[in-house]
Amino acid sequence: MKKLHLIPAWVRVAGVLVLFLYLLAALLHNQAVISTRSRELADAEQRLEAQQALNQELTRALADDEDAIIERIAREQGYAKPNERVFIGY
Repeated sequence: MKKLHLIPAWVRVAGVLVLFLYLLAALLHNQAVISTRSRELADAEQRLEAQQALNQELTRALADDEDAIIERIAREQGYAKPNERVFIGY
């Protein structure tokens, strides 16, 4: 008995080829998205570390007494105590 094929062989081969190309394109697209997200994650982690360092510095500043905070801010702005010599190194 002869089998009756409803779909010709070339249509099946073309369908498999189209499916393969679609899956390949999807894979490449997903790899590009993963790469972009990885870079975004690395940037976010760097910003997080910088923010945590700033938070630690601010926490230390709050732990200092109020006079020390005022004195530090005044020195950063170029002020000095009476009769105090200020040396600026470059």
